[in-house]
Order: sequence, then structure tokens, then C-alpha cells
Amino acid sequence: MHSSETRSEVGPAVVDERPAGDAVSAVGRALDAIPLNRAHKLILLMVLLGAFFDVMEENSLGAVGPALKSVWNISTPELAFLQTVTIGAMIIGKVVTGALGDYKGRRFALAFNLGVYCIGALVCALAPGYTVLAIGRFIVGVGLGGEIAAGMTMLSELVSTKYRGAVVASLNIGAGGFGNVVSFGFAAVVLGPLGNFFGGPGTSWRWMFGLLVLPAILVLAYRRFLPETPRYLASRGRIDEANQVLTRLASGRLKDSGRPATPYVENATTRAVKPEKVRLGEVFQGVLLRRTAALAVISWMTFGAQITVLVLMPTILVEQGYTITKSLAFTMVMNLGSLFGAAAATYAALHLPRRLVITAGAVMACVAALAFGFLANSPALVLLLGALFQFFVLLLNSTIFAWAPELYPTRVRAFGTAMVAVQGNVAGAFVPILAGLLLDRAGMVAVFVLIAAMYSVMAIASRFAPETHGRSLEDINNSDSIPTSQGV
Repeated sequence: MHSSETRSEVGPAVVDERPAGDAVSAVGRALDAIPLNRAHKLILLMVLLGAFFDVMEENSLGAVGPALKSVWNISTPELAFLQTVTIGAMIIGKVVTGALGDYKGRRFALAFNLGVYCIGALVCALAPGYTVLAIGRFIVGVGLGGEIAAGMTMLSELVSTKYRGAVVASLNIGAGGFGNVVSFGFAAVVLGPLGNFFGGPGTSWRWMFGLLVLPAILVLAYRRFLPETPRYLASRGRIDEANQVLTRLASGRLKDSGRPATPYVENATTRAVKPEKVRLGEVFQGVLLRRTAALAVISWMTFGAQITVLVLMPTILVEQGYTITKSLAFTMVMNLGSLFGAAAATYAALHLPRRLVITAGAVMACVAALAFGFLANSPALVLLLGALFQFFVLLLNSTIFAWAPELYPTRVRAFGTAMVAVQGNVAGAFVPILAGLLLDRAGMVAVFVLIAAMYSVMAIASRFAPETHGRSLEDINNSDSIPTSQGV
């Protein structure tokens, strides 16, 4: 605390009574004084549910693929094109959502994503033919694209410095953790035992898409209670609203009680604040460019490796002599490692430096990839080494969730985070193609040698981004080397 500051306690947090100063920094200090409580947990639950259903929907196309090929007599390339359309739309969705998050707010971006996603899912469920289904998958992709990036941004701005990394990293428990595991089981039930109840192979795939709309609508209703982040409000000069949100967070209740707001940011400070000008291109300039580049390489490597394994693992196992049923079952069991990896990342984000986790995790993922490629020659080793690999994949991915939004100032945080996340989609579109060619020409070992090399590059790239663990967002981004006219 600076000696020039005068503070007095009101309720559970601290009021900033400085006659002038940076309003966003004042909000940051207020958030640091508010303990993690029921309101934070409810916000996390709502955002986590959105991420969970995001992954469920993302995996749904692969699950209904065999039924679509049978019912509509479409080819494998036509089925693959639907996935390409979805991934391309997700890239567009991330860019659009990142811009909306900085111009319109984090809450608006989340609501936009879910609304678009619901419309697209309904189009898929009711599609009369291939062309309409492709349109539906494009709409779904736009909605899916920005969901997790927007959630990362929102959570990073709503909790104290101490818990920020752990809360953001825990988002992947619902997404890559439970989502990847449950999505396979959900598809197996709807298309298997309940398939006849839903009309048989000809219509059960429609119910697969349709049922995924209902929870998203429920989450959309829940998000009526989601507040806008006080950091964003302060950056736009909306200090009264920022004080209201801080008061609600301090009370531990999301519903507005109608009580007068505590002036965490004083009126004198309010008069000194002007809305910050949003310049999205800032993330590609100077210090922020170096941060964007470092995290882009990291994201490209780990998400490219993860999607490659998700796409090719069943094929790899079939080529090793396992049946299709066993291959899918093995893949589901291996994904349990993802759940534990996301949980470990949440713990690590609370206690360990980001760069240490990324560097050490990348080295271990490299070793795990090589071990699988050279040693996975029995069912026990396939499951053990596969789960170990997935553990490190989700440990790394979840840590990136925590790290990315910390590297950008409030005025461009949503767009910067989205630009990092976009790289994962780009890698997911191209790396599996290269890996597939390697699989056909050189076998499984070559694929996992490629993945190990990618994690080696990732470990090196992690050294070029600043450490953020234990530092406030304002401290990380309030450097003279980051140009700004209104502060962070």
C-alpha cells in the first residue's frame, strides 16, 4: 500500500478515497480485498457450464458422423468438410467475440456466443440436407469459437490476484476435463440404448444436436445474473456501475439487493476518468506483440498436438489391431487423464509460476509422447501412457487459460486473449493433416515424434513471456513500455 493513499473500511472490502488516480487500479485493489465467496463461485459455475456444453457440441459431429454417412450416404471427405467448416467458423467467432468483448463488454460477448450457438444447434437438428447442415455447423462454430476465450477474460477480471489463476484454469475442468469424457458417453447413450426411443438411426442424430441446445438455453437464462466485470466498467468510465458490481461481489450475492453501492472508487476519481480508447491493433505492437507471439507459439503447439491426438487416436489404435469399439472406449478412458490434468493446473496456478509450469509440463509432455510412440504396445500401456499424455496436455492448456488474459491491459484483454486462442484452432486445422500423412507413410512413432518436437518448441517459447503469478493485472500491464493514454 502506498503511503500517500488514505483508506477506510466499508463492509468486507476497502474503499479507495484517493482524490484522483487510475480507476481501474482502484478496482483492482478493491477486488484484492474481497475474499473468494459464493458470488465468485456462482459466476465460475455459470461460465464453466458454458465451456462444458461448448466442448460437448464441438465433439458432437464426430459422434454422429457414422449415422450421417449411413442415412445421407455422404462420403468421408464430405463429413470431414463439415469439421473444417466448424473450425473455420470458430476462428471467425474468436476474432468477432474478442472485438465484441472489448467494445461491448465481457457479459455481452458471452451472451452473444450462447445465442449464436443455440441457433446453430437448432439448424443442425432440423437440417433437411447436407447444405443446410453445413450452414448450421458454420453458425455453431461462430458461437463456439469465442465462448472459452470470453469466459477466460471475464473470470480473470472478477477475482483477486491470489485466486485469479486458479479460477481461470479451473474453467478447463468443465471444458477439456469433464467435457471430453462426458461427450463420448452422452453420444453413446443417445445413439445407442436410447436410439430407438429417439426414432432410430434416421433421427437419433438429430436429437443428439437438439438435446445440446436445452442446457445452453438454461445457462443463457442463468447469465441474466452475471455482472459485467468492474475492471471493464471502470475502463469505460462507468464508475457508478463498477461500484455496484463490487458491492454485489463483496456481499456474496449476485442478485441486486437495491442497497446503495459502496464507493470503492471515489467520485473525485470518477471525474478524472475518461473512457479508454480501444485499439485492437495494439496487441500486435511493441511489448504486447512479443507477448502475443510467445503465447501464440505456445497455443499452436499444445492445442495442435491435443487435437491431432483426439482426431487420430481411434485410427491409430485400429491400425494397432484393436476393434473400433475398443478404440473408442480406450480413447474415452485416456481422456480421464485430461480431467486430472485440468485439476492439477488449477492447483498449480494457485501456487506455482506460470513459466515454470509451462516449461516443465512441456518437457514432460514431450517425454510422454515419445513413451507412447515407442512403448504403447499393449492395452495396459496404451491406457496408462495415453492417460499420462492427456494429463500433461490439459495441465498445459489450462495453464495457458490462466496466463493469456493476464498479459493484456483491460482495454484489449478480450481481443488479445482471443488472438492467442485462435492459434489453437489454426493448429487444429492443419497439424492433424500433416500428422495423418506421417501416419500413413511412417507409422505411429513418426506422429508422436512430431508431437514431441512441438512440445520442445513450446518449452522454448515459454521463456519469452513475462511471469505473472502473484502479480495484479494492473502491475503486469502498467509498464511504461506499454503505451496508454488512460492507464490500464
